[in-house]
Amino acid sequence: MADATYVFDFDSTLVRVETLEALADIALEGSPDAAAVRAEIAALTDQAMAGDLPFGEALRRRLALLPLTHAHVQALADRILDEGTPSVRKNLAFFKANAHRVVILSGGFREIIAPVAERLGVAPDRVLCNDLIYDADGRVTGVDDANPLSHEGGKPVVIKALNLPSPVVMVGDGWNDAEVKLAGAADRFYAFTEIVRRPTVVAAADAEAHSIDELLHAEGETGRWSYPRSRMRILLLENIHPAAVERLEDAGYTVETAKGALGEDELIERIKGVHVLGIRSKTMVTERVLAAADRLMAVAAFCIGTNQIDLAAASDHGVAVFNAPYSNTRSVVELAVGVMINLMRDVPDKSAAMHRGEWNKSATGSRELRGKTLGIVGYGAIGSQLSVLAEGLGMRVIFHDLTERLALGNARRMSSLDALLAESDVVTLHVDGRGDNANVIGAAQFAKMKPGALLLNLSRGHIVDVGALAQALGSGRIGGAAVDVFPEEPATNADPFDSPLRGLKNVILTPHIGGSTEEAQEAIGEFAAERLLAYLNRGDTTFCVNLPNVQLAEVSGAHRILHIHRNQPGVLADLNRAVAEAGLNILGQHLKTDERTGYVITDVDRNYDPDAVQTLRGVAGTLRFRMLY
Repeated sequence: MADATYVFDFDSTLVRVETLEALADIALEGSPDAAAVRAEIAALTDQAMAGDLPFGEALRRRLALLPLTHAHVQALADRILDEGTPSVRKNLAFFKANAHRVVILSGGFREIIAPVAERLGVAPDRVLCNDLIYDADGRVTGVDDANPLSHEGGKPVVIKALNLPSPVVMVGDGWNDAEVKLAGAADRFYAFTEIVRRPTVVAAADAEAHSIDELLHAEGETGRWSYPRSRMRILLLENIHPAAVERLEDAGYTVETAKGALGEDELIERIKGVHVLGIRSKTMVTERVLAAADRLMAVAAFCIGTNQIDLAAASDHGVAVFNAPYSNTRSVVELAVGVMINLMRDVPDKSAAMHRGEWNKSATGSRELRGKTLGIVGYGAIGSQLSVLAEGLGMRVIFHDLTERLALGNARRMSSLDALLAESDVVTLHVDGRGDNANVIGAAQFAKMKPGALLLNLSRGHIVDVGALAQALGSGRIGGAAVDVFPEEPATNADPFDSPLRGLKNVILTPHIGGSTEEAQEAIGEFAAERLLAYLNRGDTTFCVNLPNVQLAEVSGAHRILHIHRNQPGVLADLNRAVAEAGLNILGQHLKTDERTGYVITDVDRNYDPDAVQTLRGVAGTLRFRMLY
């Protein structure tokens, strides 16, 4: 196919502003009528770009509304490079390498366009635009009427006169850009919608391009075999923090959000066509869900736990799973300290009595934390940080963990859970949600605790036998409890909550809010989003919980083949044989495996037949194949 000649509009295409609206902001600064004039100029721009008002008329009416001077124009020209459209900035190398195939066509003004054209490497004679006319005092008096671009229908006239080699591809956001194709001056027209989307323009286009990446992918430009980011759908459920949405959208991805969790059947319906799924703790990602996910590449748990995701099934489908193991650690720790103090001082019951109008000032049953023994079950990120804070409050700390852990401060490791229970004044649980941990604390364990000891569960609902806990509290064997997680939790805030722990003396119940602070949710959103972007943009699986972890640099001067496969003999040899048969030159390669899955990352030279690469999908054992440029 012959190389295309690309004709780019300027405003809201190469830059993210409309020139006259930006000039209005500068020229009208401090004017009492600024808002009204800006609104009128914006309305005229929209009418012209939608095809409802002749361009030449709109141009002259907008100029007449502004007290423009050369100084105002220069002020915008000085900062216009900062207004580049994000995907244009990202593809600067393409513009510079193909500047001889690029024309900038605009009803805007040369002084504003010239710096951008220079940055893109486009020669001045390939920049077609209007020239402003100034009086002796530097005031703008109009535009050159002899220039067809200052009149309705000027763009097709100018392009036809250039006699550009075919195919000519017009790219822009306005109706006057669509007219270039409609008048026969271009072979194809893309409605460019990264900055603004005008329905009438999209309807007249051959295709819609949400970004330069999508345009170049659609045109089959060398080096553009990656699927465009703007076409990749990310579905975030359970009211995930806006910081995550902003970060993912800023990177060019399409993000959809929903407040609540989805049931299995609902999720199966919604997940079709979704490339990335983001959840918190309530949405269950089952084998059925993963089987129905025709495009799913990754799942992000915007929380610590991943027991709500079938990790084995995700691995079998080549779907990477990420979580945020540390981002809400401090929030959980602070809640644990707070409820310990409240339970030690009998605050829940004293507060309830005050609300009933009862005054009961007494030291009976109120104790300090200082000098008490805290038994931590699970000495991971949360347990170890709680250990440090508890020692700072004067507590003696012991812990039990199945994994070898470094004891912090004066904390002492206990050889068994029973030994820990026998010595602790407060037992706090911080274990993961694996099935083996179900009912780790039940009637037998309560019988081994000190009489009157306190229990905290801020980890997983199923690790405590709630019925046995209710009996131990009722008998006085356990002096109090703080429970933040439950075996069965309401799907939404509108659903009712019930538990045998309701109404019991010296019991604090909270609705799974251990990690639910504004700071933690923002940190989780940022961390999980960054892990997703690292995987989507360069194939990095650091912190992935179900695939081999490989830390990767950005792709530079090469294309990257990502190949996830079953861990079986001969895959790497077969893959490299297919790479050689496709005529690819390998620049670098990584392989890492676990007991279930293998992950091969191969950087190759960029000069190859994209169709030949598709044979790599047929390598035996392939679970997921992806190309990055």
